[in-house]
Amino acid sequence: MPSKFDPSEIKVIYLRCTGGEVGATSVLDPKIGPLCLSPKKVGDDFAKAMGDWKGLRITVKLTIQNRQAQIEVVPSAPALIIRALKEPPRDRKKQKNIKHSGNVTFDEIVNIAQQMRHRSLARELPRTIKEILGTAQTVGWNVDGRHPHDITDDVNSSAVKCPAS
Repeated sequence: MPSKFDPSEIKVIYLRCTGGEVGATSVLDPKIGPLCLSPKKVGDDFAKAMGDWKGLRITVKLTIQNRQAQIEVVPSAPALIIRALKEPPRDRKKQKNIKHSGNVTFDEIVNIAQQMRHRSLARELPRTIKEILGTAQTVGWNVDGRHPHDITDDVNSSAVKCPAS
């Protein structure tokens, strides 16, 4: 029976996976099975591509063309913030409901905002920085030893200098 899609056309699939682990092939099979790809091979490729993100839930962009899969990690703001803390990777089967607490520098927040700039709905970088500060507040971290809401107030009042772009 012939396949129902043209193998030369590009298909893009977004999946949410745990970094550093081979995902369940039963989850991958309905998504990539009709595209004539092996879920086991793609799962192994995921584990290799997400080795740096071990233990974190991360979004992966899977681009398929000519029955070849290219994997690109698309990190979210919380994943970038948790990675900035340099916490040791956790085993999600043994450790549940982790409370993240720590201290991040404002320079790291600016770097994360610059990485997330293309995905942000804000027009300017200072507003993207405020989005990242809000995420840091939700995660429960401090920025330079202060509450992220206080830093947001400083950004609003121009007491803290933010890069222009």
